Amino acid sequence: MAATEAAPDLLRFATAGSVDDGKSSLIGRLLYDSKAILEDQMRAIEHASRQRGAEQVELALLTDGLRAEREQNITIDVAYRYFATARRKFIIADTPGHLQYTRNMVTGTSTADLSVVLVDARKGVLTQSRRHAAISNLLGIRQIVVAVNKMDLVDYDAEVFRAIQHEFRAFTDRLGVPSVTFIPISALLGDNVVDPSERMDWYLGPTLLQFLEEVPRPDRAGTALRLPVQYVVRPHQDFRGFAGRVEGGSVSVGDEVTVASNGRSSRVRSIHVAGREALHAGSGQPVVVTIEDEIDISRGDLLFGSPNVPTTASRFEAVVCWLQETPLEIGRRYTLLHTTRRISAVVESVVNRIDVDTLEPRDAAILNMNDLGRLVIRTSGPLYFDPYSENPSTGSFVLVDPGTNVTVAAGMVQGVFQGEAAAAHRTGRAVWLGPWSSRASTLAADLRAFGRSVVSMHSAPDESASSVVGRAEELTIQGFDVLVSFEGEDGPASVASEPTIEELLATLGG
Repeated sequence: MAATEAAPDLLRFATAGSVDDGKSSLIGRLLYDSKAILEDQMRAIEHASRQRGAEQVELALLTDGLRAEREQNITIDVAYRYFATARRKFIIADTPGHLQYTRNMVTGTSTADLSVVLVDARKGVLTQSRRHAAISNLLGIRQIVVAVNKMDLVDYDAEVFRAIQHEFRAFTDRLGVPSVTFIPISALLGDNVVDPSERMDWYLGPTLLQFLEEVPRPDRAGTALRLPVQYVVRPHQDFRGFAGRVEGGSVSVGDEVTVASNGRSSRVRSIHVAGREALHAGSGQPVVVTIEDEIDISRGDLLFGSPNVPTTASRFEAVVCWLQETPLEIGRRYTLLHTTRRISAVVESVVNRIDVDTLEPRDAAILNMNDLGRLVIRTSGPLYFDPYSENPSTGSFVLVDPGTNVTVAAGMVQGVFQGEAAAAHRTGRAVWLGPWSSRASTLAADLRAFGRSVVSMHSAPDESASSVVGRAEELTIQGFDVLVSFEGEDGPASVASEPTIEELLATLGG
């Protein structure tokens, strides 16, 4: 057996900023000056630039072309580019600058190690610049690079750069961002992008590429071993392995591992990486492991190492970005995808909506598209997770509409809901409001103020009574009391008169 080679040094970073701050030009300049553009790509860009009447090659066309391709078939408007230097490999997520595509910026930045926020030297720090810095911080990115672009259009004035630096740092200090680096550049002309600028001799720091090559890659998977099981490998009766990707820590032959779903432990007998046996595997590597004991393990299980155990809870708080035009519906059943697991979930309540400019909480009853908010979510069974700030892989999830299979939200687990261990499980009750269905949401909010786990459930257009009954029963089994909004004549008997909170509390009982 041989030990596996170290994983390549790969840095993921996202570019963000307001519209026309020069993100596409910056990426094009990075690729061009680092010799990462193929000859046929360069000829195509030169030809397109001439057709547009440009006096020089428009490097922004490198990503503009990708953007046109995405408009045909791809819904997430984020372009990914890969390039490498002698010192490091890079993946760039080019995120859009428009306010209405905030959700896309969240998607592109969620897997990044650092964020490059562009600021137009002529315009200064804009609302969108602050917004992208705030979201990067919310997503757990602790390293932000502020690239003050278009310095050539302000005559490379050092005072313009320092004023932007002072204003932006005051904002990031309020956010609590631990590391912010400022670099003055001209993406169009190449100043301080790859090569140092002779026209800004007052700046003594690194170029953007030099900084990206030298900055330490953050280790955000600081937990012990986390190995979500994706597939059980059983080629013959003498081999039973568990395939997955190491999402935290590392695993070695002889290590003790525990199965989250049943708490049983065993030791690692063998590790297989890329079809070959290995003694060790690190975070990010796909593996197949075998263990010494026969334990029931299947897809969706989690193997972890001691002493840092994952949190187990079926009710937790999370920050989510709502991705769909249809607003969030409290009490509706969604499918939650977490690592390799699929589980039924409902949103119990909206704690608040997050102002993406300042990260301040705002009162809200629902979330609309592009909104970020803190929710209380309950799942039909226990979830095994780490807070997103400790391990983004085991602390993130998506919500999917089970009827359309459309992803409606992306979330980051913050921790166990404080009321998680308050009471033993009880089966909830359903109240059919009938003619008073329009008051369902208001009544549910009032009941929650009394400490009740209540959701309001609205029937879909043309939905049958039997379907609504089934949905309501599923929620009551999970412990929710349900106020059902359904006015059809074939449904169960509804309340006889307009209900008061006192009457509803008496009906729902303990």
